[in-house]
Amino acid sequence: MTVLLALSGAVFYGLSDFVGGITSRRTSAWSVAFVASVTGAGFVLIGAWVLGGDPTGADLGWGLAAGIGNGFGTAFLYRGLSSGRMGVVAPISGVGAALVPVVVGLLGGERPGTLVWLGVLAALPGIWLVSREPASHAPADGPAVGRGVLDGVLAGLGFGSLFAALGQIPEDAGLLPLALNQVVASVAIILIATGLGVSWRPREPRALVGAVCGLLGAAATIAFLLAVQRGALTTAAILASLYPAVTILLAAGVLKERIHRGQAVGLLLCGVAVALVAAG
Repeated sequence: MTVLLALSGAVFYGLSDFVGGITSRRTSAWSVAFVASVTGAGFVLIGAWVLGGDPTGADLGWGLAAGIGNGFGTAFLYRGLSSGRMGVVAPISGVGAALVPVVVGLLGGERPGTLVWLGVLAALPGIWLVSREPASHAPADGPAVGRGVLDGVLAGLGFGSLFAALGQIPEDAGLLPLALNQVVASVAIILIATGLGVSWRPREPRALVGAVCGLLGAAATIAFLLAVQRGALTTAAILASLYPAVTILLAAGVLKERIHRGQAVGLLLCGVAVALVAAG
């Protein structure tokens, strides 16, 4: 069940990134991120009200921490998107999102089996290769490359912190901590965008497509939360972090974008990682 839920999260995250990436090419990436975050918050709040739960103060604290990580990761990922350095930002952030919760899980006493470790070793380069742009498509080297690396590291720390914090919330807490995560993420996006001097307000109708991203992202996070409540943080985080493979496959199938050699190797490694983690 942990494997199925975590993979469902990867599919939903991949769909959300695919829709968000297309939309952000036509309007402000920051406004798309804000609309997505607010919509996700509303969706999860409704779910929390319907399903109930009994969260403690500590559970809400973890939800707050997850929200800060979520908003932080989203903000810097979208800054990378808007700067045209996604070929640098995406692979670094993807590996960071997988690596941070693995380290937290190990520090918390988790001891994955040999097959799971082999899956982790296959997943990390797989995520990197799948997320990389072909050299011919990447912008010319320049000062922006350094900022792209920084954006990737910060986004990876943010998303990794999101996964690690959600891993501390028990099942009887319900969805209210997750709803708090979404609300805090919305506020974080506003604050970071304002600090960077860019507009987050949705001024064009296209930005409202971000609502679709928000629903998909909320569904993904719910699936991850359920996965980590039923199994190890290490397992759930590695599988959920394979979402770039879903985005690449969608781009190939829907937009007819070519999968270059490195991405093909990455997809193969991601498939091997799924098989190994599931078997372990």
